[in-house]
Amino acid sequence: MKTRKIPMRMCVGCREMKEKRSLLRVVKSPEGAISFDRVGKAPGRGAYVCKSKACFEKAVKARQLERALETRIDEAVFAQLMEEIDAD
Repeated sequence: MKTRKIPMRMCVGCREMKEKRSLLRVVKSPEGAISFDRVGKAPGRGAYVCKSKACFEKAVKARQLERALETRIDEAVFAQLMEEIDAD
C-alpha cells in the first residue's frame, strides 16, 4: 500500500515544522477580517500557529503573525483570538 505524504507547516510562534493538522490556521480574508480557519480551506492569506496559548502569545509579541498576514492587527482581534484558543 502506498504511504501518503503528511503536509508540514511552520508555526509562526515557535518556528517549528509540525503536521498541518496539529496547527491552527489564522486567516486574513479578502475583505481584511482576521479569524481562525477551522476547516483549513478558507480563502485568503493564512498563517499557522500551535494550539498552545504560550506559542500564540510569542507570535503576537514578536509581531510574526502580523508579518505573515501582511497587515496590522488590532489588539481587540488578538484578544478575541486568545479567547478562542482558551475555549479549545
